[in-house]
Amino acid sequence: MALVCGCHPARAEKERAPPLAEGGPPRYAIAPMASEDRPRPLVVQSDSSLLLDVHAPGFEEARASIAAFAELEKSPEHFHTYRISPLSLWNAASAGLTAEEVIRRLSSWSRFAVPENVLFTIRDTVSRFGKLVLLPTDDGDRLFLSVTEQAIYAELASQKRLASLLFPSSGGFYLSLVDRGTVKLELTRLGYPVKDEAPLARGEPVELTLRSRTADGFAFAVRDYQREAASAFTGDGQAGSGFGTIVLPCGAGKTVVGMAIMDLLKTSTLILSTNIAAVHQWIDELLDKTTLTREEIGEYTGDKKELKPVTIGTYQILTWRPAKEGDFPHFRIFRERNWGLIIYDEVHLLPAPVFRVTAEIQAVRRVGLTATLVREDGREEDVFSLVGPKRYDVPWKEMEAKGWIAEAKCYEIRVDLPDALRVPYATADKRQKFRIASENPAKIEITRQLIENHPEDSIIVIGQYLAQLAEIARATGAPIITGQTPNSKREEIYNDFRAGRVRVIIVSKVANFAIDLPDASLAIQVSGTFGSRQEEAQRLGRILRPKERNSFFYSIVSRYTTEEEFSGNRQKFLTEQGYKYHIELWDE
Repeated sequence: MALVCGCHPARAEKERAPPLAEGGPPRYAIAPMASEDRPRPLVVQSDSSLLLDVHAPGFEEARASIAAFAELEKSPEHFHTYRISPLSLWNAASAGLTAEEVIRRLSSWSRFAVPENVLFTIRDTVSRFGKLVLLPTDDGDRLFLSVTEQAIYAELASQKRLASLLFPSSGGFYLSLVDRGTVKLELTRLGYPVKDEAPLARGEPVELTLRSRTADGFAFAVRDYQREAASAFTGDGQAGSGFGTIVLPCGAGKTVVGMAIMDLLKTSTLILSTNIAAVHQWIDELLDKTTLTREEIGEYTGDKKELKPVTIGTYQILTWRPAKEGDFPHFRIFRERNWGLIIYDEVHLLPAPVFRVTAEIQAVRRVGLTATLVREDGREEDVFSLVGPKRYDVPWKEMEAKGWIAEAKCYEIRVDLPDALRVPYATADKRQKFRIASENPAKIEITRQLIENHPEDSIIVIGQYLAQLAEIARATGAPIITGQTPNSKREEIYNDFRAGRVRVIIVSKVANFAIDLPDASLAIQVSGTFGSRQEEAQRLGRILRPKERNSFFYSIVSRYTTEEEFSGNRQKFLTEQGYKYHIELWDE
């Protein structure tokens, strides 16, 4: 068997670009302009959707320009569809983008005049950001929601969902401290995002400093964009700063951003992450790059329940409860120390139950770290209201162009179902169709050949179904990591991979998030979750650590099946970031 068109492009060594200049402009301050003497690629429609012509000159520049305030909805071959939503505009506004800058960008790239109703909607929506201001009171036992416009005051007073939370007064409403997050979320859903200027708790002081040389003896410095991200979060330390989300590509060093924030605040910190391996990576990074000692760092997982000045725990342990309808006993971790900072690692995975307690601890500084604000449960508004708006964002391709993450080449390999599976596929229900297509046995041979075609690469094979992964492990002789693999064995395999003792590993979705494998340069995705955009982003992120070679991402998909449809949805996030998939056919 052979791949049509080769599927093994020549690798190009890439020179690392210099870091961003210090004191540069804030995010979104500058955007490319369309040339007057060529067709423009954008069509702005009256329903606030944007059609972007993939084949027109300036497509990539226009895509980068509008990505700051518009969300990608569809990405077929010829026209990509974006939509301007209130949340996308409010996130852009929180990161410094004005309504007039949004309009300037649209007008610059639009083939036709921007519809008047779209201009009005942009100005009106952005102007709502900050119409309501949350302020402290003299007694300190409650907060005051300042409302300057009588029409908005009347609208809020008539809302039944807010009746038990807001208490009318002259010029606004009083509310309880514990209802701070709930009120902000409800108001966001009503179309009035709150400018929160109530003070935040300082927390217990903790002495820590970032090292100039790591514990292993290597030179270490915070990159300029990492410093900018930390400063964008902390602000001037006054009201209105100290909460929000930082959006950076996988491989760009979000952990370093978190440590830089800790260095600026020097306060007791609770870090929440996705799994035990990620917890141990945080501990290793803190010991390697800060002056914290092991005695000052606690692990709060299923194995240990340590509470120290800096504590790292998992979302899994927080959301455990002995009975389905019972309380979450480990939520007490939020109250058992005087935390000054909470870091939500991979905040797009923050479990829904944690939002409840997040609403109650609005007085604590909190930062969400993520590569994508896309949530599969559609709760982006909850992240915006309860963790905080987007404070800093750098597009993936911009980081790639500057040499901070590896250049990635993405391929989708399409393969037919074997004759023996076509009838079972045709008669199966939708879920079973997806599984039959995902476990197409032809994928095993393709995977084996791709591994042979890349003899110098460190390779991760990623999949959804354990039986399929076990077959690939047997065919390739590579070690396998699943949810059933003991944590000690997982870390042994990861360490062997990092050290080069193992060149290929097979992993289930447990390796999607927060696993640092810096030398991985090729990923083969044999199956994935139903259309998960965040999963696609995270899996590509496994191979984006900077290195002296290009990275390759292969996704193997059964042709003429529902897997093609779901694969197209997964690719939307990467398309939004500027990556292109090359389609290859597996030739029998």
